[in-house]
Amino acid sequence: MMIQPAIKTFGELKQSGFISKSVKEEIRDNLVKLIREKQSPFQTILGFEDTVIPDVERALLSRHNILFLGLRGQAKTRMAREMIHLLDEWIPYVTGSEINDSPFAPVSLFARLLLEEKGDETPISWLHSSERYGEKLATPDVSVADLVGDIDPIKAANMRFSFSDERALHYGIIPRSNRGIFVINELPDLQARIQVSLFNILQEGDIQIRGFKLRMPLDILFIFTANPEDYTNRGSIVTPLKDRIESQIITHYPKTVELSQAITQQEADVLPQQQKMVEVPDLCSILIEQVAMEARKSEFVDQKSGVSARLTISAYENLVSTAERRALRHGSDHTMVRIADLLGIIPSITGKIELVYEGEQEGPLNVAFRLMGLAIRTTFCKYFPDPQSFKKAGRDIQKAKAKVSPYQPVIDWFGAGNDLLLLQDDADDDYRNNLYKVDGLYSAVKQFYPDSNIEMTGLLMEFMLHGLSEFSLISKKGLERGGFNFTDMLGSMLNMGTGDDFDDDDFG
Repeated sequence: MMIQPAIKTFGELKQSGFISKSVKEEIRDNLVKLIREKQSPFQTILGFEDTVIPDVERALLSRHNILFLGLRGQAKTRMAREMIHLLDEWIPYVTGSEINDSPFAPVSLFARLLLEEKGDETPISWLHSSERYGEKLATPDVSVADLVGDIDPIKAANMRFSFSDERALHYGIIPRSNRGIFVINELPDLQARIQVSLFNILQEGDIQIRGFKLRMPLDILFIFTANPEDYTNRGSIVTPLKDRIESQIITHYPKTVELSQAITQQEADVLPQQQKMVEVPDLCSILIEQVAMEARKSEFVDQKSGVSARLTISAYENLVSTAERRALRHGSDHTMVRIADLLGIIPSITGKIELVYEGEQEGPLNVAFRLMGLAIRTTFCKYFPDPQSFKKAGRDIQKAKAKVSPYQPVIDWFGAGNDLLLLQDDADDDYRNNLYKVDGLYSAVKQFYPDSNIEMTGLLMEFMLHGLSEFSLISKKGLERGGFNFTDMLGSMLNMGTGDDFDDDDFG
């Protein structure tokens, strides 16, 4: 529960010894304390500890306005929202003021007249830090009136003010954010003429509304966000405005799979009942993050647009729901995510990536399968030996004798004309029993993971099959009904085009 200070009048406030500060001084002082105590104000921001956060701290210590420049899904807005933790919990303002006037330095005509009339008896209210944050998404239809304000004819008529009276003004969102933090997201989308209206606010603290001669030294920390893509596709930041933003800070995507995993786990909205029913092994979580990593360097994906962290977050949620749906259909209280459940994350991939011309020609579905295939191939060598190392050894007879491929019995089983059908919605027991049909698969997994339990062993067996197919040692085809059919590579080539397979989406 938020308990306001008991002070109710300006006189009581002065007697209390309260010291009035600007918002930038307030943030600076609180940041200084945290740095000395070796604490970070950005507790929910991961991956920026050694890059972005030091730049932000330097900017705030310098009392700068900030522009965050980075691709979508790089926590730019999250960084801005976290800054409210650097504000004092409560600040006093003149009761009734629309722009949070400080009684020590009133800005609006309303507050100045009230202080002249009542002096130390001027009523004081208190504003919580959570209410000192304003945010606006820049769109082409945003007007100067939205941001700065305009004359309110209804207010003027009701209060019997002339249109030349300052009290007839309706303040926009920027003046109403006085003594707080104000964020404009996607700044380049703001029309150039609207950006011009911000010049004086940033430099002099002035606002200009129609014909009014106003000097309102607003006390605001401005945070802007922009995507480099926007500079060419949708608009630009006008040079004089950019010049007035003191610090431009470059953001980035998580640099490791582990960091990306931690962000996904923090942000994914998974219900307690889902967590209880569905077990998500680390392997499947890594595969999701690796899909995003592969997309960020794919020739089919528009790298200027970027691949948002929202891809992995929504993919994780869909992965859990895919396994949950299967458990519900079979009346089970518990299940573990499978590799085949990655089919359930396809909508999260296709909806979160922008394709270049080559990607459009390939088709979003096939690009999604290709990305998942690359993720499996990259991750496979972290869990099992690289199958290519045994191919290379085969060129040398002596090395080949000393280095026998653990995958050979599995490959030979398929080479004998056998195939394996793994359906996404198979019950857990049926799923494992089907895997046990493949000669040598169980022993190959146990050779590297002797202590794995029955569920994890089944997952690793399935993963080995997917990995071998990505290295072209066996064949794999996705099925329209949800699942995969594994066969011999040569037999698959001879029978290409038969069955109910997808056209050419073999996870890579």
